This record gives sequence, C-alpha cells and structure tokens, in this order.
Amino acid sequence: MPTRLSQLFVRTLRDDPSDAEVASHRLLVRAGYIRRQAPGVFAWLPLGLRVRRKIEEVIREEMAAIGAQEVLFPALLPREPYERTGRWTAYGDGIFRLQDRRGADYLLAPTHEEAFTLLVKDLYSSYKDLPLSIYQIQDKYRDEARPRAGLLRGREFSMKDAYSFDYTDAGLDASYQAQRDAYERIFTRLGMEYVIVAADNGLMGGARSEEFLHPTPIGEDTYVRSADGYAANVEAYRSASPEPRPIEGQPAALVFDSPGTPTIATLVALLEERHARAEEPWTAADTLKNVVLRLTHLSGETELVIVGLPGDREVDMKRAEVAFAPAAADAATDEDFAKHPGLVKGYIGPWSAEGPVLGEASSTGIRYLVDPRVVDGTAWVTGANEPEKHVLSLVAGRDFVADGIADIAEVREGDPAPDGSGPVELARGMEIGHVFQLGRYFAEILDLTVLDENGKRVTVTMGSYGIGVTRILAAIAEANHDERGLIWPREVAPFDVHVVATGKDPVVFEIAETLTSELEGQGVDVLLDDRPKVSPGVKFGDAELLGVPLVVIVGRTAAEGTVEFWDRRSGERRDLAIAEVPEAIRSAG
Repeated sequence: MPTRLSQLFVRTLRDDPSDAEVASHRLLVRAGYIRRQAPGVFAWLPLGLRVRRKIEEVIREEMAAIGAQEVLFPALLPREPYERTGRWTAYGDGIFRLQDRRGADYLLAPTHEEAFTLLVKDLYSSYKDLPLSIYQIQDKYRDEARPRAGLLRGREFSMKDAYSFDYTDAGLDASYQAQRDAYERIFTRLGMEYVIVAADNGLMGGARSEEFLHPTPIGEDTYVRSADGYAANVEAYRSASPEPRPIEGQPAALVFDSPGTPTIATLVALLEERHARAEEPWTAADTLKNVVLRLTHLSGETELVIVGLPGDREVDMKRAEVAFAPAAADAATDEDFAKHPGLVKGYIGPWSAEGPVLGEASSTGIRYLVDPRVVDGTAWVTGANEPEKHVLSLVAGRDFVADGIADIAEVREGDPAPDGSGPVELARGMEIGHVFQLGRYFAEILDLTVLDENGKRVTVTMGSYGIGVTRILAAIAEANHDERGLIWPREVAPFDVHVVATGKDPVVFEIAETLTSELEGQGVDVLLDDRPKVSPGVKFGDAELLGVPLVVIVGRTAAEGTVEFWDRRSGERRDLAIAEVPEAIRSAG
C-alpha cells in the first residue's frame, strides 16, 4: 500500500521555528519530521522515523557483517555500578538523576559501559566465550546546559554503542579494526564525508582512540590536519618541544620597573621603549604568560595551578579540560587571588628576587607547569611576582624549574604536525562516530575476568564504539538541502519517489494511482500526493520541502501519456512517457 499524503500525519510549516539556529533544525521541523517537546527534546513523526530507521538499518547490516550481535538495555539504570566506576560523581551536573518511591537512586543513562560489562560478567567466564561483540541502538540522556542546533546537541539522542570483549591485546586490536572498517562502510553508504582523527584517550587510557568527524562549518570540534595525512582533534594534538639551549653564557636575570604593564601588549610596548634590541624588535613570543587555573577534583577539593606559556598563545580550555581530567579546569576567580596574596595579578612569574619557596618550582608556592615550548635554556621576559615589576632574561633550567608540562595552549595554522609530516591547518568538524580501545579500565573495576587456556584468571580487555544515530540524521540534512527544502540521499530518503497529482481533472488522479500501484509492485517505495483540493504551487512547495530525491509530476499532459520527471539532487527536470518512469527511477541511482 502506498503512503498517501492526504492521510499522512504531517503538517508542513512555511515559517522557520523561532529557536532554530541551523538549517537542519529549521527544515526538519518545517517539513514535519520532528517536533519540539522541550529544550533539546523532540518527538519523532512518521517521516522522521522512516529516515531514522533507514540509518539504523545500514548500521545493523554492517554490524551483522562483522559478527556483532544486538542487545537492548534500559535507559533507566541504578546508581551502584556508576558509583563503583566513579562516574556517578564525575558526570557532575551533566546527567539526569532521580529517585524511586523508596528513595533508591537511578539515572537516565548517558552511556552504558557499566551495563555491558556487568552483563558479560554475569554470563561468560571462559576464554572460549570470546571474542564477543555486542551492541545496541538506544536513547541516551545528558543534561546539556544549553541545548542547541536541534538534533545536533540535545538532551535526548539515539546512539549505536558497541563493545568488544577479548582476553588478549591482539584480540582487542582485531576487534577494533573490524569496527573501524565497519564505520568506514557505514558512512560511505550514508553518503557522508568524514575524516578519521586521533582523539585523546582520556581517563581510561587505552592504546587507541579515533573520532570520525564530518567536516562542516557548524561543527563544534576543531581538528588539525597536515597535507601528508596527519589528523587529530585539538585535544589530542601534541605540541613539539624544541631542543634545549645552552645555559652558559646567557646574561643574568634582571628585575626592572614596569609600571602600568599588566598585559602582554603593554609589556611589549614598554620593552620596545626602554629595552630596545638592535637585532630584532620585541614580540609577545618573547614573553612568558602565566595563567592561573582552578582545578576542581572529584572529591570536591579545589587546587590552583599556574601554567607558563609563550605570551603570543592563549589557553584552549578544551585542551585544558583534557590535560587536567578528571579534575574540572576553570579560570581562577578574584576570590582565588584574594586567598593567595603571593599572586600579583598582571605580574605573576615563576621567580622572584627572594628565590623560590623551598621545595617548590614557583615562588608563589603553587604548582607551576609550563608549555612544551618552555625548555631548558630558553630565556623569557615575565612577571617578577612584585607589583609593577618584570624580569628580563629569566632562563628555564637556571632561574626556575617547572613541576611538569601542561600542553594546553591553542593550536595554530602552521604549527608542526607531531609526526613530522609538515605544518597543520585547522578545520571544523562534527563528531559522528568514535572508536576507542578501553582496555581493562572497566573490567578491572567491575571484576570482569575469564579463565584462559592455562586455567589462569585474566582480566578481559574491551573496546567501545559509538555512532550518533540522530546526530547523523541531522548532519545528513545539514549537508543535503537547498533554499527550498531537504534533498535526501537515496539510501536514507523516507521514500524512493514522490508522485504528485496536480490539477482538478479526475483522470490525472486515476493515472497517478495507477502509476503508483505499478511502482509499488516493482518494489519502489512511493509517497503519493493525492490531496484533491490543494493547489499545484502548494504541492510543489511541499515536494521541495519534504526532500524525496525523485519527484514525478502527473499533470495536464498525463492523459496524453507523459509526466514530468524531476531529480531534486541535480535539479534536472524532463518530460517522460509514463511507461519510461520505472526505468528512469532505477537508473537515477
């Protein structure tokens, strides 16, 4: 039976929703695919579900091809497993927590590593049971502070999350590669451009972590790439450290008055005015900027840390979040400065004339870290830890020693790729998939072990593999539209062809019905616009908005045996004999 637009549960809108920021959000709402229920929460209408299920079917087919088996967990899960892994607290305000009538704690699952691990622990105990790959397509919940962009950053979203279980590292490598290859096939079938980038492994460690990014100007992720193949998100980029320089022969550190110079720009201006160099002018790159951050640990305790980085660089807070995880990193507040009078705002440095505090690299007594570019023998102009005073020729390794490295500075166009493949460029992308070798992190905490060939109990090693189903749908819509509406790729379109009967002549509607029946009999999925009292202009507008890639217009010439064939993807429109329509659809691809 064909789907008739006269009976389909859909209402198209002529105006954009007031809260829509991006094209996919505007068009999916206007075309009647989704409807907003609350900020970041949407209802799915019949058209939206058809596209969503087609994406899911591609995923299921490719998961089956590598032997992964589908399961389904509840979205409502108890607190205890997340308490054991520390994530009940680590998620902070980012998850939905609730209690049942007896006061027991639950959450709406943001992800299911704990549930998968405990299920396998419950059922498997021998190496003979492995390798195992299982997955689900399930809704997830995260309490986004500012949900935006429709389906791209919501509070409820659908995800395919798969997990592999092996008892050897070689087995994990094989499982990881199988999932990675399947992802490439999935995104290729969906017609999505993607870039595979190295990602940060985070708290859980693991040998490999890669993200599949869809290049798009509205992407929330910045990634770097070189012409010779290096690619990584900015959080995983590692800045190159120059070779140490000789310390001997360098001039002694000199404290000088620097009134009214609390910024790098004012300091550089003063240096040019009072300490001009014959060989080259002073720049921000000659200065050492000292940034104070406040770290909030899982225990709730806070700690200040100072990071010294070249003055021409800014801190990238995303990179800082990764560098200091699991602690949360924020800029220090005025209150933090008030509690530490040794921090002289605008004049902070790792050194003072009185020398460092015993046992501490920083004269403030606060942990002091440096950018990888701050190597032994490099000389800097920086704060002297005294009001309106700076110091010249402060040499790393001679005048101060850092407590460690913090690679949190912004990455720039032209910075060297860590693998030596040349300078990098920056691009924007949207994460659509992530493959990650979890290793034994969850298995050790939750005691997932099996007996190996020798009867010895060994800890299972795991991989985690996620695809954002509803995010992919929005990304496809974002990449496939024009000013008039959606233009779905054939693989995910809600219908193969949209047959539009126009005018008032009953013969036109009879021919449209006959053509639709013939196409349906040949396995073509048809949406038939059979609305009797709707103008051709409205019908054409709806056909453009709904985005079915092929449109057949049955109009005035139908009685003479011809219709108009319209390919929305190319914009081509041509007249065809009715008998030629099935072949035109098949050959349109």
